[in-house]
Amino acid sequence: MSDYTELDKKQDVHILHSMGYAQELERRMSSFSNFAVSFSIICILSGGINSLAQATSGAGGAAIGIGWPLGCFISLVFAIAMAQISSAYPTAGGLYHWGSILGNRFTGWLTAWFNLLGLVTVLGAINVGTYYFFMGSFGTGYLGLTDTITVRIVFLVIITGAQALVNHMGIGLTAKLTDFSGYLIFATAIALAAVCLLSAPSYEFGRLFTFANYSGEAGGNVWPTTSGSWVFLLGLLLPIYTITGYDASAHTSEETVKAAHSVPRGMVSSVLWSALFGYIMLCSFVLMLPNMDDAAKQGWNVFFWAMDSQVNPIVKDILYLAILVSQWLCGLATVTSLSRMIFAFSRDGGLPASKALSKVSPQYRTPVAAIWTGSILSVLFVWGSSLVSIGDTPVYTIVVSCTVIFLFFSFAIPITLGLFAWGTSKWDKMGPWNLGEGVFKLFAVLSVIAMILIFILGIQPPNEWALYITVSFLVLTAIVWFGFESRRFKGPPIGAEVAKRQAEIAAAEAAVGESGEK
Repeated sequence: MSDYTELDKKQDVHILHSMGYAQELERRMSSFSNFAVSFSIICILSGGINSLAQATSGAGGAAIGIGWPLGCFISLVFAIAMAQISSAYPTAGGLYHWGSILGNRFTGWLTAWFNLLGLVTVLGAINVGTYYFFMGSFGTGYLGLTDTITVRIVFLVIITGAQALVNHMGIGLTAKLTDFSGYLIFATAIALAAVCLLSAPSYEFGRLFTFANYSGEAGGNVWPTTSGSWVFLLGLLLPIYTITGYDASAHTSEETVKAAHSVPRGMVSSVLWSALFGYIMLCSFVLMLPNMDDAAKQGWNVFFWAMDSQVNPIVKDILYLAILVSQWLCGLATVTSLSRMIFAFSRDGGLPASKALSKVSPQYRTPVAAIWTGSILSVLFVWGSSLVSIGDTPVYTIVVSCTVIFLFFSFAIPITLGLFAWGTSKWDKMGPWNLGEGVFKLFAVLSVIAMILIFILGIQPPNEWALYITVSFLVLTAIVWFGFESRRFKGPPIGAEVAKRQAEIAAAEAAVGESGEK
């Protein structure tokens, strides 16, 4: 980062001070690192593979050839609108801050809780996906392991603990690993695509644009029996669920150099590159399949079934190892994002034990308590929800379907507020990454429409209980807000409150050895 001058640093710190916050975290992330942390969480080698059956057991080849770019565009809509806001307010826990300053204390608090619950559960879901990939690739065949709750939780404790430990030791090490993750995902996706194409019995490009209806038994009961048009729409959940997590660029704003420029670029470019490389990889996989009807019948096992039947065993295991490492690094980046959200919300008193959760280690310059708390909560979520079922469906599966709904709600709230706040006293100064009023408002409106679609798709069978969980959460938050938090929670510093914090800012920076604004 030789091009990061003292003037650049002064500008970054000045922006942070102007929002009422101290430079407690360490700015060690380059523009590429900011991109890489989001690209690593998106991780097309995680969601794109582990959730593949949503497409292959749905509308078949067209769910990839047509559905993937369409679903990626839906995610891109959110990323572009959020990028505009992030350039104006580059702060850790950005979504919470945006929801507060563009709206009020309640909208900020609600955004924080949606984002926080989404991040805790998505960390659990990512690491469970890694567990099942490990079992399918090495655990069962080579190690003779059996899938039990005990094995699953022990595995999660080990890998989540390792992710937390790396984050604990400083953003420098984390950034190096997520940078590596970015290159690894690129290389592995291309290698997997090449192997699939070389292993393909023929090149039936038409299957990428051929609609089928594999709902019900024809698709291994991944989706209940429904119409062809509806199963295609449900297949959009594969790209939408995969292309998320790019809010990590915003959460690491205070550790990124030239944040007002780097964060929006990182957010948008992570979506674009994931969409492109994911499309190449998944289209190649579909072309490799011996027969779409047989592939659809495999349900959730379609990836391993195809690789076992078509790919050389040694080549297959090398790819599996690269995918497994990428998935672990995906969880590593998610711990980073989650911990910064906990840290940011806590420094404004938004959580129980906020004083401890917002404390930054002077040695490592990381929010240590937030890192370990978020990691532990994700494992407890998986353990607790795996023990309980509603009918034949584990609560874990139902809650995971709520995860993306929660995350996209946390995206949609500040975007919607920005639609009305543009040009008012709440948002009268734009950042250097500026789309212009017309373009931003277009993408803001598209985000609202997309949010409605995601919510409708997310509560369909077999995930209909997601509706009741989401509504229950909204009722509970209303009770907590009006019963307790509306009188206690002050929100982030705005207006005159910023000036009052200057002495606290200086003290906080001195405590971690930061020289502050010069």
